Amino acid sequence: MSTAETAAKPAAAAKPAAAAKPAAKPGDGKREKRTITEIRESKKTGEKMVYMSVPDYTSAQWAEMAGVDVAVLGDSLAMIAHGHRNTIPATMDMMVMHGQAVRRGAPNTFVLGCMPYQSYNTVDRALVNATRFMQESLSDAVKPQGGKSQAHILRALVDAGIPTASHIGLTPHTIAMFGGFKIQGRTADAAMKILEDALAIEDAGCFMLEFEAVPARIAKLISEQLTIPTIGIGAGAGTDGQILLCYDLLGVFTDFKPKFTKRFAKLTEVAVDGIRQYVKEVKEGAFPDDDHSYTVNESEYEKFAAMVAKRRQI
Repeated sequence: MSTAETAAKPAAAAKPAAAAKPAAKPGDGKREKRTITEIRESKKTGEKMVYMSVPDYTSAQWAEMAGVDVAVLGDSLAMIAHGHRNTIPATMDMMVMHGQAVRRGAPNTFVLGCMPYQSYNTVDRALVNATRFMQESLSDAVKPQGGKSQAHILRALVDAGIPTASHIGLTPHTIAMFGGFKIQGRTADAAMKILEDALAIEDAGCFMLEFEAVPARIAKLISEQLTIPTIGIGAGAGTDGQILLCYDLLGVFTDFKPKFTKRFAKLTEVAVDGIRQYVKEVKEGAFPDDDHSYTVNESEYEKFAAMVAKRRQI
């Protein structure tokens, strides 16, 4: 079947959304980790899968408590945790260190490790670094970036038994080629290229793919041509699931706000107000008060005070 014929294939009828698994407190053993099979089957069941990028132990705990399906160890942590201007400075050592913290914070959550810049530019390098994610940070799967041009690498990872996803549309690792953060797939030809990338990812054996910064209708139509589930960030509601960055959606990272980010909370405002109150109370001598101080036995205090007084006389 030609690519054009594939694009014209009618969409399957929508099915009722499946119920999500219940959330639980981190480490209590009550929550069941989502499986590759469940993620794949979400395409058929209609369950909207929720992914969230988490950089550290605490945000991973929040993800597990809230019932997020997949915690994504995103290389965006180079920006939100280390203050870099983009994701390019992320290294494997950095990702593994953060990945270990994420796993400790979310022991019962599926973790998807995003492979950083140039960590998968050859098959050998991809295999070594994907193995590090699986062994050292205990990730459940890995996600490089790219479609047709990376299909041989994706296939090599899958053939090695490493659960693999990929990322197309706006790919941050090739941002210089795009001339900055620009929407992808706004022309028919550009959209066809994304479709061809998506089909190559599916053919390589990947269990899922992510669209970034793709027009909603384009992402929806491409998703309908695939048998594997899709997630979107800035790709509309027609994908099979959604992903946002934890620190974006909670209003923790405030250097800038992408159009696709919805603020579900404003934690930086809450945090700064709290810190200002702390500064005020310390300056005024109101903190710490008796409720936040430890006590000592009165007789022991008097004995110590006498010892101090005697020492002064020596």
